[in-house]
Amino acid sequence: MSRGRRYVCSMLLAGAIFSPMVFSGCAARGSYRVYDRSYADYHVWNSNEVVFYQRWEVETHRDHREFRKRHNDEQRAYWAWRHNHHE
Repeated sequence: MSRGRRYVCSMLLAGAIFSPMVFSGCAARGSYRVYDRSYADYHVWNSNEVVFYQRWEVETHRDHREFRKRHNDEQRAYWAWRHNHHE
């Protein structure tokens, strides 16, 4: 096999090996797991959870702030509200 052909085959093989990691990383971006201490369970923070979170902010008259930057007592208040609103 010629040197150039080996190089091309190596690049194709590397692309085939690493492409699942690249594409799965794009799908997972923006979602993460959050631990709820009061209920001792995990929640996936994704676009669906953001809708509930924004609704909670409006209903409880709070300014918008990223969930991770809220104080622990506010996070607990959200999870208590969320467990009663699992529509």
